[in-house]
This record gives sequence, structure tokens and C-alpha cells, in this order.
Amino acid sequence: MSHRRYVLILTAALTALWIPLAFEPFDRKDWILENVLVVLAIALLVFTYRSFPLSRTSYTLIFVFLCLHTIGAHYTYAEVPYDDWWRSLTGSTFNELVGWQRNNFDRVVHFSYGLLLSYPIRELFLRVAGVRGFWGYFLPLDLTMSTSALYELIEWGAAEFFGGELGAAYLGTQGDVWDAHKDMALASLGALIAMSVVAWINSRAKRDFAREWNESLRIKHARL
Repeated sequence: MSHRRYVLILTAALTALWIPLAFEPFDRKDWILENVLVVLAIALLVFTYRSFPLSRTSYTLIFVFLCLHTIGAHYTYAEVPYDDWWRSLTGSTFNELVGWQRNNFDRVVHFSYGLLLSYPIRELFLRVAGVRGFWGYFLPLDLTMSTSALYELIEWGAAEFFGGELGAAYLGTQGDVWDAHKDMALASLGALIAMSVVAWINSRAKRDFAREWNESLRIKHARL
């Protein structure tokens, strides 16, 4: 299968999920807010496809994350009925199984942000900035952490601007004053796991892994 056809299949699958969930969302205004960044991200991917196509792995990881976000946007993150879905399959709730006290779909997606998107970010660093060794793993983790913090600031600003029920729905804190901190921590943990796995795989597959790692930490210029 060609690269272009593979990307088109992913696009068609995401569209097939997005269109039905665009009808009668739990909160239309919140749905619009949740989809602003998605539309911008997809537009950027489409615009840069010819000049800078990503790998199949990166597109697949982005696809999975956007599917999770699409579900969260339809129900609002605090109201995704994953417990009802689990109960219909098993007869018990998922929260009871793992000991959760709240709807944690938003936490799962924040964790997935780091776990799934740090690899495409790493690809950008490798292909654009030409980073190697240690920096090829640290910088994706660092950017994931910083963009996660930036998103929390955007959420805060939007909630302050719109206020009321819309602001509360967009934040989705569910009464947890440490919600933003936990979200950023989970995104960072996801990225740390992803980069650790990639580093472990590369350490087994690349003969010059140790040399490249050491070279990346060597001082290149003693003075500016």
C-alpha cells in the first residue's frame, strides 16, 4: 500500500467517526471550542503533506489521538460514558474495577497526548533540526511538557473569557483544584514512557547508539 493511500484511509476513518459525533453533541458550544485546535492541526497536516509528509507511524499515532479527542469533544470530557459501555459488556463499571472515583477520560487523553504525540514531535526534531542522541529523546519530552502546559493556559484563558457553564465544561476539572497539574503530569509521563521505549528499541537495533548518544553530549565549542 502506498503512503498516500494509507494516509487517505486514516483520513476517511477519522471522518467516518467525526461526522456522526458532530450531530447533537452534549454541549454544542463546548464541542466547537474543543474542535478549534483539531481543525487547525488537520489543516496544517494537509497543507504540509506534499512538502513534509510524516511517517506512517506518526500519522497512525496522530489518528488514534484525534479519535480519542473526537469522542471527548462529543460528550464533553467529563461526561464520556465509558462506564456505561463497560457495564454493558461486563455487568460492572470500569471505575469500580480500577478504583477510580471520577470520570477519568480526560486524564486518559492527556496521558495519550504524551504517549502518542511525542513520537511525531521526535520525528520533527530529527528531520528538521537534525538532533541526535540524547537530544532526540529529551527535546520531544520537553516540548510535550511545554505544550501541555500551554494548553492548560489556553483552557484557563478560554474558561475565564466565556465563563459560566461553558467555561466549566471546557475546563472539565470536576471539582479537582489540582486538575491542571495532574493533566500536565500525565502528559509528561506518557511522553517519558514513549521516549524510553523508543530509546530502548534503538539501543537494541542501532549499532552506533552509544556512540551517537555520547557524541550528542560532548562539548563542541569550549567558548562562544
